[in-house]
Amino acid sequence: MVAWADYKSDAKSRGALALELYAAVTTPAKDPGDVKAAVPDHLAYQAELERAGALAFAGPMSDETGDHMQGMGLIIYRAESLESARKLAEADPMHSSGARSFVLRRWMINEGSLSLSVGLSTKGVTLT
Repeated sequence: MVAWADYKSDAKSRGALALELYAAVTTPAKDPGDVKAAVPDHLAYQAELERAGALAFAGPMSDETGDHMQGMGLIIYRAESLESARKLAEADPMHSSGARSFVLRRWMINEGSLSLSVGLSTKGVTLT
């Protein structure tokens, strides 16, 4: 098994981005009523993290067919370390209430693209 730091160093040396973020896969741990009750506080917490620059992306995931909600979610954090990201995830009202549980992993972004279009007069924003 390759050490994370060694892989990251190799990725950078070959010109990859090697941007380290933290991915939490979150799943329901209690009944749907408990999850629903935690939604307002969860969303407020995520908005706070977004304003602070600690939340990169978050949202629900489908089942394997892509046709139905399964209850899984994905949250991508910007943090200084895995321990810092874990603290962010643990402080999420969904997790601290026990309504959902999470598995946290480091995620290294090496390749890909992101497009952003901002309409100045229309004040429209499109992200693809």
